[in-house]
Amino acid sequence: RGLGDVYKRQGYVHGGCSPVGMKKPFPTWIDETALLTDAFFCSAGRLGAQIGIDPEALAGYIGAQFADLTEE
Repeated sequence: RGLGDVYKRQGYVHGGCSPVGMKKPFPTWIDETALLTDAFFCSAGRLGAQIGIDPEALAGYIGAQFADLTEE
């Protein structure tokens, strides 16, 4: 699979795949450790663009849930 597959299959440009600006509502989870920070950075949905945002604000905006996703 090449980089063009992401665009062909989902309509996203490689490097801009992010829950911010999704074309379809996919289930999204954020690791619960993000709640320990005031802000964290994630892709803004465009290649080379990032945003710093409060985890709870991001979850509310994209409809994400928090869960324990780390493996020790």
